Amino acid sequence: MVTGFTSYNGGGMNGTSKMMDFLEEPLPGVGTYEDFNTIDWVREKSRDRDRHREITSRSKESTWALIHSVSDAFSGWLLMLFIGLLAGSLAGLIDISAHWMTDLKEGVCLAGFWFNHEHCCWKSNTTFTDRDKCPEWMSWSQLIIGHGEGFAPYACGSGIPEIKTILSGFIIRGYLGKWTLIIKTITLVLAVSSGLSLGKEGPLVHVACCCGNILCHLFTKYRKNEAKRREVLSAAAAAGVSVAFGAPIGGVLFSLEEVSYYFPLKTLWRSFFAALVAAFTLRSINPFGNSRLVLFYVEFHMPWHLLELVPFILLGIFGGLWGAFFIRSNIAWCRRRKTTKLGKYPVLEVFVVTAITAILAFPNEYTRMSTSELISELFNDCGILDSSKLCEYVNDFNSTKGDDLPDRAAGPGVYTAMWQLALALIMKVFITIFTFGMKVPSGLFIPSMAVGAIAGRLLGVAMEQLAFYHHDWIIFSGWCSQGADCITPGLYAMVGAAACLGGVTRMTVSLVVIMFELTGGLEYIVPLMAAAMTSKWVADAIGREGIYDAHIRLNGYPFLEAKEEFSHKTLAMDVMRPRRNDPPLTVITQDSMTVEDIETIINETTYSGYPVVVSRESQRLVGFVLRRDLIISIENARKKQDGIVSTSIIYFTDHSPPLPPSSPSMLKLRSILDLSPFTVTDQTPMEIVVDIFRKLGLRQCLVTHNGKLLGIITKKDVLKHIAQLANQDPDSILFN
Repeated sequence: MVTGFTSYNGGGMNGTSKMMDFLEEPLPGVGTYEDFNTIDWVREKSRDRDRHREITSRSKESTWALIHSVSDAFSGWLLMLFIGLLAGSLAGLIDISAHWMTDLKEGVCLAGFWFNHEHCCWKSNTTFTDRDKCPEWMSWSQLIIGHGEGFAPYACGSGIPEIKTILSGFIIRGYLGKWTLIIKTITLVLAVSSGLSLGKEGPLVHVACCCGNILCHLFTKYRKNEAKRREVLSAAAAAGVSVAFGAPIGGVLFSLEEVSYYFPLKTLWRSFFAALVAAFTLRSINPFGNSRLVLFYVEFHMPWHLLELVPFILLGIFGGLWGAFFIRSNIAWCRRRKTTKLGKYPVLEVFVVTAITAILAFPNEYTRMSTSELISELFNDCGILDSSKLCEYVNDFNSTKGDDLPDRAAGPGVYTAMWQLALALIMKVFITIFTFGMKVPSGLFIPSMAVGAIAGRLLGVAMEQLAFYHHDWIIFSGWCSQGADCITPGLYAMVGAAACLGGVTRMTVSLVVIMFELTGGLEYIVPLMAAAMTSKWVADAIGREGIYDAHIRLNGYPFLEAKEEFSHKTLAMDVMRPRRNDPPLTVITQDSMTVEDIETIINETTYSGYPVVVSRESQRLVGFVLRRDLIISIENARKKQDGIVSTSIIYFTDHSPPLPPSSPSMLKLRSILDLSPFTVTDQTPMEIVVDIFRKLGLRQCLVTHNGKLLGIITKKDVLKHIAQLANQDPDSILFN
């Protein structure tokens, strides 16, 4: 793609001396995109190659140019360092603040109001059984305080559907801006500590991408090129997952598998570096006070047995069913919110759901505690000193080897915990449907993991008691003798968490890596893989879309899914515009239209760009010009170039014919013309056209027949065509 040309200086012809290439120097705004539009990946990559060639050629001329060339080469790594540091710092701030705000609901630390409950009591002399009681901590029954909440449009929700759409080449201005970052960081603390069924992990990806987008403005290389900026945003998404779960490798794989549209090899390295720096920064801050990155670190003392794959697969089936049920129910509720009066009262909805959550959650200790603490307790392998109800077994043994405890009969506390967890499961399943999608920062990772962890712990305890009372059954006799530690309920909770998260998001590889980084359970990777794959197969059998893709379609974003195959036998002529009986295609001629003619076309149409042809009679294609570039160029020419009036001829050619001396000055705009627009013939199969749009990230392509322009196919046309073939509403695609 050609982005710049040497201006043509005419000889002694009358009128030619008036011919000026007004855009010898780039104008502010030319080559940029309007809000809610798709970028042209091919054009952006070509501009970056031109920029790189220019820097390389100038580096041979002077020392300063050479220094500039070297700094440009390392700017990407420096940007990844900044993103990692900033994302890690913000994640640590959010983690510390969220724990502080969670405990703030119950009381305040007299030694320092900035301490949460655990940190406040570190220096007290309370015993283990009375660890929740210390003189430094004061409950709110003795104090009075007020509390308020707020939200902002771009700071609400998970952010991952919009991040996926932006990374595919769509423009949503303000979504990654500084105010969105500030508001989301603050309100995320309030949302997580409020007790709602939501998590901070998804929004942390949004926060990290905001950091990446803001830091891109420090470097011209990324500030002026939308495609290069999206490489940075892919790395920022990896850093976001890295600090959310303490899983840098999982973060890189998440960015590759789930959110990124274009992921070259150098982006892989930079994503790993950004995730590494972010994780290191978070580890240095030590927000959890346990010298680890996350709260869910577990140590299971017994390996799993091959026969346990059966219950693990059952958990995978449950996760797939739960994922499909949640997606359909949540999308139905969100669609109702968008199409009814309910959507006009977002604040009221937040208060109502919060009140219902509080009423339902408070009587049950497992729903009253924060979701992260619940998952941590469910993952826990019961030890001698554990005082949780989940660990109240009948102890009729005399000695143990270290921390290895044999399978024991469940005591009253375990049975009480089981029915409380069953009620918590029902409550979490349904309340999460109404919570995700509200006008608050809300992630789905932790609530989904909580549902799976509860189901897994219930199944794990059931298997444990089955093995204890029936160890002579054939399924247990070969590996589970009486008095042995055979079943680990915490492992079942971990596998269930992976299964439900996989059923909702349809992640596989990145999910497994995140889970074993999250828990430190590398030797349990096979159960995690079995559950993740089973949940994906079951969920895909019911519905092909994950929760983020479903919300992308619900919001009408122009996202062209790269994972699905297009198998229909249609041609480019079936999709292109204009169709039969439609008005002819709006075109611009290369040397016969005035400023007034082009301004009329701009005012009467809303297209993002226009084909340029030799003449209306020949329809021979010359190139393609963007609407935004035309508007900016004509406005600046009227202000700064003498003699430009409504009757001035606009030329997109190198040479101009001689004009009478009395004629107005001509305006040459060849430098904004794309001379190499992507074209296909009218007989090109749509299967190939769809692949071209996916793999090249095209904004539009022109359709020709024997070299003559017939029509145009935009990304929106492709999406509408796919929606029609899938019996979906094509008008749900809102933007260009």
